Amino acid sequence: MAHLLEIKDLVTTFRSDGKEFNAIEGVNLHIDRGEIVGIVGESGSGKSVTMLSSLQLIASPGRVAGGEVYLEGVDKNLLSFDSDSEEMRQIRGGRISMIFQEPMTSLNPVLTVGYQIQENILLHKNVTPEEARRLTIEAMKTVNIPDAETRYDYYPQQFSGGMRQRIMIAMAMAPGPDILIADEATTALDVTTQAQLLEMIRDIAKKTNTAVIMVTHNLGLVARYAERIYVMYGGHIMETSNCVEIFHNTKHPYTRALLRAIPRLDDPKDRVLIPIDGLPPVPSQRPDYCPFYARCEYRCDACLSNHDYSLHEVGEGHYSSCILTDEELDRKAEELLHKDYGASPERHPLNRECLRVTNVRKYFPVYKGMLRKKVGEVKAIEDIAFTLQQGETLGVVGESGCGKTTLARCIMRMYEPDEGEILFGGRDIAHLKDKDLKSVRPKISMIFQDPFSSLDPRQNAGSIVGESLLIHKLTKTREEYENRVDELFRKVGMDPAMKDRVAHEFSGGQRQRIGIARALSSNPDLIICDEPISALDVSIQAQIINLLENIQAELGISYIFIAHDLAVVKHISDRILVMYLGRVMEIADCDTLYENPLHPYTQALLSAIPVADPVVEASREAVPIQGEVPSILKRPSGCPFHNRCPRATERCSQEVPQLHAVDGTHEVACHLY
Repeated sequence: MAHLLEIKDLVTTFRSDGKEFNAIEGVNLHIDRGEIVGIVGESGSGKSVTMLSSLQLIASPGRVAGGEVYLEGVDKNLLSFDSDSEEMRQIRGGRISMIFQEPMTSLNPVLTVGYQIQENILLHKNVTPEEARRLTIEAMKTVNIPDAETRYDYYPQQFSGGMRQRIMIAMAMAPGPDILIADEATTALDVTTQAQLLEMIRDIAKKTNTAVIMVTHNLGLVARYAERIYVMYGGHIMETSNCVEIFHNTKHPYTRALLRAIPRLDDPKDRVLIPIDGLPPVPSQRPDYCPFYARCEYRCDACLSNHDYSLHEVGEGHYSSCILTDEELDRKAEELLHKDYGASPERHPLNRECLRVTNVRKYFPVYKGMLRKKVGEVKAIEDIAFTLQQGETLGVVGESGCGKTTLARCIMRMYEPDEGEILFGGRDIAHLKDKDLKSVRPKISMIFQDPFSSLDPRQNAGSIVGESLLIHKLTKTREEYENRVDELFRKVGMDPAMKDRVAHEFSGGQRQRIGIARALSSNPDLIICDEPISALDVSIQAQIINLLENIQAELGISYIFIAHDLAVVKHISDRILVMYLGRVMEIADCDTLYENPLHPYTQALLSAIPVADPVVEASREAVPIQGEVPSILKRPSGCPFHNRCPRATERCSQEVPQLHAVDGTHEVACHLY
């Protein structure tokens, strides 16, 4: 039986420095009606290029150099049509739709969302404008946009990030495509919004018999939603099979390495993450033998002499490009079981308080009109209270807009709190003047989310790392300065010989190491890690997490670790603080919070995080969460979560619950307890 979409021997080339090289080479994949297929792999593995090539959306200097793409009902190879032909325009959007990662760059800010969805319907369906408007409103209702008739005339900037992505899904689904490609479509969204959207895509796909291709680096998402998986690396498909086989009977060393590198929600706390050494090959320098060879722990001499690493069957419906037999793989896996990857470092928080935050509040005024009249306040954080011991890691989690970064900036004293105390080393720094903060500044450092934008592109790495040494006069001579910079480079696992390079000459993981070295340079007692790994690949994440743990074990530094990935937070934290709309919902030690979450919001957050194991996922109980985070300008009365909470009572809408201890150090702000 013919597949709905079949890609055969696809080759896409790009040109650089006058030479052509293959970005993807000999890719074969297919999808059937109503099926959900995942394509996973690190950045640069060729996932997005494969999908864009099949739709002839590769821009110059790239081109599709070979292969065939067949779509059910179209007699010809799609690649035989001109990219701007009427046939391809009808297929793109009409029969194959694509949702991109960042909805704001995909939506036109000067056109209403209704117009943009309706335009797509008129392009691909033979209907009147009135009928197209009706179908547009239906599509908006299908993706759960409230008050769709009114919001038809809204502009993209009047919607939240999650709602904008719903608009993109409505636009993609409105013409009734056969295939929906979701290219990292939920990566930039909160975990609860991500779960809602993916559940919605799955429901729509099954109702309409639409095939879905999920392009993602998140193995948890494919474990929860995909039926079959393609694992890509270096422009090639390394392994493919059904979801359970990929996770429980993994054949390719690359897939095994990916699974070992990711933290899981159900992991024991002391599990060591094993990163994949090295970096993916640059396409222009890819070898003619297995592209994973240089990073593979299973490699042997035969891998170098074998230039045919196309897929071959290793089980029913299971294909791998590795030349090793099952016996050879098992023998090598047995050897690796006894390999010393190092234990998770022992960290011993001291019984000495590093930080105490008491009832901290920060409001921002809202002005309107020509005379800039104050019309209200944004209550960013309210009544925040917690303690942090020396050498301890406190994880801070919550959806976007909950106040995590505002809290971090108050502790850094980038903002002055309106009320409350911030005791750092026993001294209240909440309301100190700038001149009095000079002695405090070097003792609190920050690691930022985006390692590229947080590094000055004009400075070399050495001067970035050593800048605070000069500002705070921490070295006396030039020789002492150079030695300290070299020491910091070595501490974060980098060669000091690289200190003369500028930011764009480093990989993402190396740039984040430079950011960590910069944070360490002033000998801080506290480092605030603000989403430090969310912009990095899975394998690089493991390296950075291990590095942070080793530094803490060696130097006894305290961390406040802000993240939206609760699996990572669980792995690295001693205690976790859960925030929602500027308030603390729950605080508990790591294991207690995951084993016995009390607040309905914490339960929903944990339920929304997928586990990278389809068998575990099938047995988990879903805790639904409705709606989106309200605007902080229109915070609900009473408990901020009551309008989304399945267990809310009348008291919840009237009275703000106070944070109180339920069992030892387990605190919760909920009227249920």
